[in-house]
Amino acid sequence: MNDQIDALADAPVAYHLRLRAPGSRLIEVACRVRNPDPAGQRVSLPAWIPGSYLIRDFARHVVTLSARSGGEPVNLRKLDKSSWQAAPVDGDLVLHAEIHANDLSVRGAHLDPAGAFFNGSSVFLRVHGQEQAVHVLHLSPGDEAATTGWRVATAMPRRTGTAWEYGAFEAGSYAELIDHPVLAGALDVVEFEAAGVPHALVLAGRHAADVERLRADLGRLCAWHIGFFGEPAPMPYYLFLLRLSGEGMGGLEHRNSSTLVCHRDRLPRPGQAGVDRGYRRFLGLASHEYFHAWHVKRIRPAELADADLGREAYTRQLWIFEGITSYYDDLALLRSGLIDVAAYLELLGSSLTAVYRSPGRRRQTLEEASFDAWIKFYRPDENSPNAQVSYYRKGAMVALALDLEVRLRTAGRVSLDDIMRVLWKTYGRDGIPLPEGAFEELAAQVTGLDLGEFFHASLRSTIDPPVGILLAQFGVRLHMRCTEGGGDAGGTPGARGDQPQPWLGLRTRAINDRLHVSHVLEDGPAQHAGICAGDELLAIDGLRLDAGTLDAATAALDIGRMVDVHVFRRDELLQLGLEVGAAPRDSCYLSLDDGAGEAAAARRRAWLGLPKA
Repeated sequence: MNDQIDALADAPVAYHLRLRAPGSRLIEVACRVRNPDPAGQRVSLPAWIPGSYLIRDFARHVVTLSARSGGEPVNLRKLDKSSWQAAPVDGDLVLHAEIHANDLSVRGAHLDPAGAFFNGSSVFLRVHGQEQAVHVLHLSPGDEAATTGWRVATAMPRRTGTAWEYGAFEAGSYAELIDHPVLAGALDVVEFEAAGVPHALVLAGRHAADVERLRADLGRLCAWHIGFFGEPAPMPYYLFLLRLSGEGMGGLEHRNSSTLVCHRDRLPRPGQAGVDRGYRRFLGLASHEYFHAWHVKRIRPAELADADLGREAYTRQLWIFEGITSYYDDLALLRSGLIDVAAYLELLGSSLTAVYRSPGRRRQTLEEASFDAWIKFYRPDENSPNAQVSYYRKGAMVALALDLEVRLRTAGRVSLDDIMRVLWKTYGRDGIPLPEGAFEELAAQVTGLDLGEFFHASLRSTIDPPVGILLAQFGVRLHMRCTEGGGDAGGTPGARGDQPQPWLGLRTRAINDRLHVSHVLEDGPAQHAGICAGDELLAIDGLRLDAGTLDAATAALDIGRMVDVHVFRRDELLQLGLEVGAAPRDSCYLSLDDGAGEAAAARRRAWLGLPKA
């Protein structure tokens, strides 16, 4: 380990990371500090990772940590859960850490015989007082032969070695160092260009994907995003680091890369025509994280710029960054030509449905949802649907309403697109953090409109934005219907029409083939019957239930009828009387209104980015 660090003698802070023992999931990291604090060097690991607002305490995965100087041991005193202080030394300080890596999410670190993935916030000690110094990393394989042949992918600038191989890398600061995740293993690399910028999709995990289709579609999508904000693109190159598995979906943004987790079956197969729902979800995920390269990584909320990663950083602006991004992620698929209008309206209907199905939107404002992300959105519980709303989903709804409102009131001269481009030029391009309230002021300046009432109602009250009324002015009808079972995400007309549907007022999940109540919705039949979250559902109306029969059993009930429900609550069997309710119309779908007139149709074409008639 020391030999590799010695080769980086010019670096103020140097790391050598070795994928030591994939079988035991141990990553070994040495950190050499060239000029340690003469009073004793303090080091720490972050408690959270930018882009994910939950205290995760990455230091809990440190197995051992020791320090040496001049070959002699140095006393290391732990100060709190995430930081240590070394005794004063003359000369270099070298710290050695063993870190257990078994987090398969996009936020942590993982190592096994199939490959490795890590974020710097999980493995690289912060050297206090030298955060702005150049940080250099040497990455090398471990003891097991399999790691020797692995390919390596990261957007961190390379110092030595060949592309896609082990070697040395350099970052201009600690913040930059931990903004470059690393993926290693038997990787498939799909390279392409967008607006002259080199890009690559790096795939880890088994798949049978049509890589040429991925190359073409991602190239088209990225070119649209670059054109939206305006050339030149802010990144010299960009990597999508994609890990494929049999479950899970998610992503995390970085300045020149993003990390994605996706079910392998969502990728297109050779010969597959069109864009099915699974592939749409993958493209929407890639679009979302790529938009963040501008809007989050460069246009940044002031409260999160240079935030202390050892403690929470609160902001009321998350709806701007995640909500507006969630509005444009699917819209970009349509405007870039990857999906058609019908597919986009289905996606938009599903997104709106997620808000309408959240009773908590009547309790929590959008600004409150942003501010409380640390304790609510990222820590959901059995009462979350009744008490909170997603700043992603409702933020996207507000972005839609803002876009349509501005287009209507300016007769199409200005849109949210224009606001975003001015936001980029004013704040993002030069790296100026966005203060609270500045977005509202900028929107008013760009549009020439008084938007105070709109923002107050949308952000600081629990009133739903009037998206149905607004969409009608663009020749789009919003329809509400009842939910038709647990797999119904909205966005389509459904199979049962407009007839009232029986409703229990609860949500469930299967645990070891048993059906458990996950949520009881406020003021619904289940709550009135005394059913609680955590109860195991056994039978309704005398018939046994399981995950495969619940929807059909519910649909067969008569609204207003009293039925017996049998549950286990802990180890006690209970029989409860439930009056079957009528399901609320909380699922929506959208359709084109051919009778809305040419003016509405023209507005719709401009909004959706379609050619003029």
